[in-house]
Amino acid sequence: MLMKKRAGQKMCDVNYYTARRLEDMAESLGRLARAFENENLGGAALTREEGLAAMQTSGALVCGGCSRCSLSQESEKEDNYYLYYLLRTFEQKGRIEAGDMPQVFRNSCRRKERYLNQLNRSLGRAAMNLSWKSRFLESRDAVMVQFQELSSILEEFARQIGQARDVTEEYEGDLRRLFRRNHISIRNMLALEYENGRREIYMTACTTNGKCVTVQDAAVLLELTGRKKAWSPAKDSRSLITRQYTTVRFQELGGYHILCGISRLPRWGESLNGDNYTFFEGGGSQVVLSLSDGMGSGEQAERESGQVIELTQQLIEAGFSPRPALKLVNTVLLLAGQEQHPATLDLCCVDLYTGVMESMKMGAAPTFLLTEDGVEILEAGQAPMGILNDTQPEILSRKLWDGNQIVLVSDGVLDSLPGENKEKMLMEYLESAGQSQPQELADGIISFAASFVPAPRDDMTALVGVLVKT
Repeated sequence: MLMKKRAGQKMCDVNYYTARRLEDMAESLGRLARAFENENLGGAALTREEGLAAMQTSGALVCGGCSRCSLSQESEKEDNYYLYYLLRTFEQKGRIEAGDMPQVFRNSCRRKERYLNQLNRSLGRAAMNLSWKSRFLESRDAVMVQFQELSSILEEFARQIGQARDVTEEYEGDLRRLFRRNHISIRNMLALEYENGRREIYMTACTTNGKCVTVQDAAVLLELTGRKKAWSPAKDSRSLITRQYTTVRFQELGGYHILCGISRLPRWGESLNGDNYTFFEGGGSQVVLSLSDGMGSGEQAERESGQVIELTQQLIEAGFSPRPALKLVNTVLLLAGQEQHPATLDLCCVDLYTGVMESMKMGAAPTFLLTEDGVEILEAGQAPMGILNDTQPEILSRKLWDGNQIVLVSDGVLDSLPGENKEKMLMEYLESAGQSQPQELADGIISFAASFVPAPRDDMTALVGVLVKT
């Protein structure tokens, strides 16, 4: 007689199947990206064949049966360098003039002006085709990068699902009895433990006394299992357990939380600060601090830096890892073309379960870490968002402890400081500030930077986060 599988075991089988299917999808996307890698659609300059075709077309339309200069026949020879000279001249000046042509053409051709006009028109069409081809290649490369990043994202998600450990048996008996005493019936349950040790519980439950129970109250019941861990409902979970069976999700809280402070000052004469920031909870026990500095100042800079922040936050909240999220946002800005100006991005992701911080930068100012050992400067020389297609955000990782502070500043703060070593000057100020409250420290940084300039020449923003043990 076959034993009936537990609900948790069935869900684990589903997880295994899902992970394998995601891996297949990731491989398919990877193959799509690789299909374009070796395809050559031409270079960035006019070729000999294009130049020769333009001369032959001009000769057919203007010269007819004339053979006084034999220009087309001479140009067809492999060792004829003059065709290459004419092509490079056209690329530099945008036009070929009589003085650029060979001596034999200038002395013998009776239709110089007509021939040159036709030759310039033919080369102009070839150059226009080359320009459109280059734009197509840029867009194709951007799409290829998207395929590659989506493949990486699916692979990472599949790996997380595949490596999640089923720990349902540790909780099921105790929770069913505990919830039953509180008039809640559990039909199905799944508890998973991820790589960093963080746990989640999925539960399909209903009340048995006709009343409703908030998921926040149900989370308190989870803490009564004696494992000394705090739990909270997931942000995307339902808020009530009712008489109808419904599935809710609970997340184990990390050992830390973060307090945040922000201070801003617009450029003199502007009503809006062109910098944008955000402070939010990512997937699981992750908290994200980010700061974007738009090009210039005012409304346009504020709008463009806000777009970078918003896109990045949406991707991370949807479950994307920070690095693929940054690369996808970079691709979107590349495809936007001239309508989008570059904007920097400074991103700090802190795992509240382990205290590990990962910092990623795209053209942003250095990050300052205030620890018990002093102030450390983290910097990476990357281009801003939307400039280069193959930009690889550099990840700087640090382990943080209780009371450690993270300071993100925009370029306007550092540029306001006197002297050549501006980072060192701000570092000395932070050392003198000591363990201040985050809002107090953020205000102090802006006041310190503004004290050196009668009128701010650029937008200033300081974002401070302090890690606090729960």
